Amino acid sequence: MPSLLSQLKQHSVVVADTGNLVAINRFQPEDATTNPSIILKALQAGQYQRQVDDALRQAIRSGAAPRAIIAEACDRLVVSMGVEILATIRGKVSTEVPAALSFDSAATVARARALHQRYLQLGIPGDRVLVKIAATWEGIQAARQLEREGIRCNLTLIFNLAQARACAEAGIYLVSPFVGRILDWHRQQTPDVRFEAENDPGVLSVRQVYRFFKQHDYATVVMAASFRNIGEVLALAGCDRLTISPALLAELEQASGELRPALLDDGQRVLAPACLDEQQFRWQMNEDPMATEKLAEGIRQFHADQLALEALLIERMREL
Repeated sequence: MPSLLSQLKQHSVVVADTGNLVAINRFQPEDATTNPSIILKALQAGQYQRQVDDALRQAIRSGAAPRAIIAEACDRLVVSMGVEILATIRGKVSTEVPAALSFDSAATVARARALHQRYLQLGIPGDRVLVKIAATWEGIQAARQLEREGIRCNLTLIFNLAQARACAEAGIYLVSPFVGRILDWHRQQTPDVRFEAENDPGVLSVRQVYRFFKQHDYATVVMAASFRNIGEVLALAGCDRLTISPALLAELEQASGELRPALLDDGQRVLAPACLDEQQFRWQMNEDPMATEKLAEGIRQFHADQLALEALLIERMREL
């Protein structure tokens, strides 16, 4: 019998949640996603050293102000890593705008344009790149503008329907609703409750988003993310895309059994509700402590890893 991974690929687009080229080659995903944490992990494992040195040398030669050299090098590095990943997959790679810009629409648009332009300059078609942005109100409005310019976006750190819905209403190409981090929050709040796949609050949240999008005929792609176990993955088989860590991909590759899709589009459509405005969005976030806390925590974590990445580049620059 085929592995669960091979069966899963028949129902959902499988995306590698890693920058590890060995893992990407092994599991043959359609797409790949990166973020500051993933990039930092890859560098700490000794990968992409040539790209690090090249990015630093090019940033130094660019004439950027001393304070801007590391930011310039970071952008060059993440794009060069994305190019390496794209050479091993057929689909798209997601490259993240720094989390420090999560509450600044104008700065997010400017940085996203710059990242996208770097890919184009290296001969990468624009439709193979997704610019990854945190799903704050400001991030969503930045992505709305970018989509109008033909720059496709992946809105990340989505923890509830309000965030996902606002993205779809803004015409965003893809959203990444999280699973495992929602489960983490509920486990902390209710340590005595045993969560299985069918009562996993992260799984239920993504199912809600998926059904809402299909029911109202939104074109936005739903890519479930942040899995803690393969039970969560299998409980969302049939979702448009699933971005999965190498460890869980390996488990799925080694496991057998019959896999049936848990999510199916039944084809029924109803008129979409009026779009959320900023006040409604912020109020719905305010009324959801889990989403509010996990969004803020995720932004802080990505920013901390971005700072660690910059510190790594500063140390390496001293050795050049």
